[in-house]
Amino acid sequence: MAKKVTKKATKKTTKTVKKVDDVLKDFDDGEKKTLLTQAGLDKLIEELAYLKSTKRKEVAARIKEAISYGDLSENSEYEEAKNEQAFVEGRILELDKKVKSAKIIEERQKGKKTCEVGTTIHLKNLSKTTDEPEVYTIVGSTEADPLVGKISNESPVGSALLGCSTGDEIKVKVPAGSVEYKVLRIE
Repeated sequence: MAKKVTKKATKKTTKTVKKVDDVLKDFDDGEKKTLLTQAGLDKLIEELAYLKSTKRKEVAARIKEAISYGDLSENSEYEEAKNEQAFVEGRILELDKKVKSAKIIEERQKGKKTCEVGTTIHLKNLSKTTDEPEVYTIVGSTEADPLVGKISNESPVGSALLGCSTGDEIKVKVPAGSVEYKVLRIE
C-alpha cells in the first residue's frame, strides 16, 4: 500500500534537506561538494578551457586595442573591455571552484526503489486535472534546467522527492502555493 508523505520544503524542517546537506559536505575541509553527472563535469571543464585559452586572449587584445585609442578616462571601449575581463575572470574562478569540488553522481543501480540524486522520476501532478505524467531527473544545482526536466536536489520539489518510493504521494510547498504529486515510476 502506498504511504502518504508530506514534506515541507524548508531547510530548517525537512529531514531530506538535512540528508542532502550531509551528502554535499566534504568532511575533510567542510566545503560543499558540487554534484554533477560526468557529462555536466565535462561541459564545465570544456567551458573553463575555452575561457582560459581563447576568451582571455580575446579580452586582452580588446583592452590593448582600447588603450591604443589614447585617453582612458573617456574611453568607453576600454571600460567595456575591463568589465568583460572582470566577468571572464570571475567565471573562471567560479568554474575552477566547481570543478575542484565536483562529486560525480554515479549511475543509478537497478533495484534501488527510492528516489535519489541521479534518478529519473515519473510523477502525476494531483493538483492538476491532466493525466500527462511529469518526468524529472534529479541533478545537482549546477546542472538544473527545469525546461528540459532536470531539477535540482536543493529545489523544493527535488528535495521533497529524495527518499520517496513508487506509489508515494507527497505534498510540496512551493513559492506558488502547495503541489501534490504521486510517484508513478522511478528509473
